[in-house]
Amino acid sequence: DNIKFKVKARQVTLTGPRGTLSRNFKHLAVDIRTLSKNEIIVEKWFGIHKELAAVRTVCSHISNMVTGVTKGYLYKMRSVYAHFPINIAISENNTVVDVRNFLGEKYTRQVKMLPGVTCIASTKMKDQLILEGNDIEAVSTSAALIQQSTTVKRKDIRKFLDGIYVSE
Repeated sequence: DNIKFKVKARQVTLTGPRGTLSRNFKHLAVDIRTLSKNEIIVEKWFGIHKELAAVRTVCSHISNMVTGVTKGYLYKMRSVYAHFPINIAISENNTVVDVRNFLGEKYTRQVKMLPGVTCIASTKMKDQLILEGNDIEAVSTSAALIQQSTTVKRKDIRKFLDGIYVSE
């Protein structure tokens, strides 16, 4: 479509309407080349079964990059609490999330988003965060960092289900 591919020495760069994504596949012994304007070929010669699995992995990464530069990725997270309401503040140009009053603690948890990821509080739904970006790995890792910042320590996790979890 309106995506420009550039492949040079197993370094794949895609440019689309939402921006540019680049990824390095030099750790894998595969051939990556462009066949036409909108086709990339990934090949592995004389590989054993485990090495051949890398071909599909590279193809999946490239298709995720195509989705990222055309549509982008959006993760929704909800905060869940039983008694103490979790207070979420977003600062520094939508790149830092501050979690306050988790389980009534005074400690403020600060989570920095990875480059290219923005976080906004949902206007339609209470206690909901929306993470948005082009790179699926950056968006999902940022969501995981927020979720991991609210892990319950030294309590029964079957009873204390408080935290911020990915909902969509």
